[in-house]
Amino acid sequence: MEGLFIFARLLHIVGGFLALFVFWLPIITRKGGKLHTQIGWIYVFAMASVSITALYMGVYRLTWEPGHDPDTTAFSWFLLFIAILSGATAWYGLRVLRYKKRKRSHRQAIDYIFPILLLTSGIAISIYGWIIHFPLLQYFPVVGIFLGATQLQYWLTSPKRKSHWIVEHIVGMLSCCIATITAFVVFGAPRLLGVDSVSLFIWFIPTIMIVPLIIGFTTYYAKKLNGKPAEGN
Repeated sequence: MEGLFIFARLLHIVGGFLALFVFWLPIITRKGGKLHTQIGWIYVFAMASVSITALYMGVYRLTWEPGHDPDTTAFSWFLLFIAILSGATAWYGLRVLRYKKRKRSHRQAIDYIFPILLLTSGIAISIYGWIIHFPLLQYFPVVGIFLGATQLQYWLTSPKRKSHWIVEHIVGMLSCCIATITAFVVFGAPRLLGVDSVSLFIWFIPTIMIVPLIIGFTTYYAKKLNGKPAEGN
């Protein structure tokens, strides 16, 4: 079991650094272009490995590793939440492209699993954070609660604008970038820099930086596609 954990951690590190290295390329390349698509798939596969291994490592640390201190337990729960957040946002970013021509509410049950999991886990982790007075768990899951709720709303309702699919694709993939960079700031950077503690503000810098990008890109592409009502509603 320990050997599997070491392998998962190695795969997690490799996938995480690959995601950090390439995540910005789809942002600056032409949307829908060959390079954008190819690099985007590399990022998705990297984040899939990060999400799966983070889920395994979080469960492993909570169930099989003895003698946890409170901070280790709290960070293990955060690792689980980051796994859910990164997986849910990447899946959403892909699936909205798959169903970009839909005219009515979405009927694929599989696409409701991640938003529901993201919403419920965000609520549960936040409550747990308030119980143990751990700021990172108190506040960061709000991002997941908001994204889970908006994803559910998107699938449950009929598209109102032509730009719905590209707007939601951007939201999904850039939200995944938030998970990527936040995980590095929380887990990777302190180890590389030899820092024992980091302020809550530092943990939220990725969110603070990327949210304006989400707003800017979605506004631009909504206007580019004229925001006209989708036909067949």
